[in-house]
Amino acid sequence: MALKRIARRSVPDEIFDQLVDDVLTGELAPGSALPAERQLAEALGVSRPTVREAVQRLARAGLVDIRQGGSTTVRDPRRHGGLELLPKLIFRGGTLDHAVVRSILETRASLGREVAVLAARRGGTELAQALSEAVRELVAAPDSPARQRAALGYWDHLVDAADSIVLRLLFNQLRDIYEPTMAALAGVMDAEVGRPERYRALADAVTTGDGDTAGARAGELLSAATTEFDTLLHRLERNSP
Repeated sequence: MALKRIARRSVPDEIFDQLVDDVLTGELAPGSALPAERQLAEALGVSRPTVREAVQRLARAGLVDIRQGGSTTVRDPRRHGGLELLPKLIFRGGTLDHAVVRSILETRASLGREVAVLAARRGGTELAQALSEAVRELVAAPDSPARQRAALGYWDHLVDAADSIVLRLLFNQLRDIYEPTMAALAGVMDAEVGRPERYRALADAVTTGDGDTAGARAGELLSAATTEFDTLLHRLERNSP
């Protein structure tokens, strides 16, 4: 495990990030013992309380198992990690991890269909003005990142109307992960946010209370980005040496 000394002292966030990277890359393999607190402190050039705080954060993230009086064992991030790991996974070595991006796009499409169904059944006509204004903002947006932000505002109304705390928290988490990637995903997302007529069609289904149609239209809308992403990957594969 190639640990790097921390340039600034008392920075548990930096230690946490470094250890998370080692867990996600397999440098710290599931089932292995984390180096002792004293060893980590010496290798990183920080205090033991700082290391202890970082390791406790790892435990809260589900990445290690701290045993009182025993060793701290690395856990499998695929089995025990949460959505907070996605920002670490989406950019690997400074580039987008294509498999992670595809997984996020597929998940948002699935969740979006459920959100649309519930919004139609629970929100209905009350959403007409808000969704109409959101579509106008989408049309008026000057570039892809602005269109993506307008689309998030549109979905924010639908998630509120769905009245599901679990879907709301999932939306919040995925939005926080997605927002930093807007510029990088512009070409892919334009296939979705560049089609305001699909947003209008979904709004019509929601505001008339037609849950089945709303779900179908949400799926059609959100699958466009996934399809475009797959097309892009196939194009890159064909052009690669």
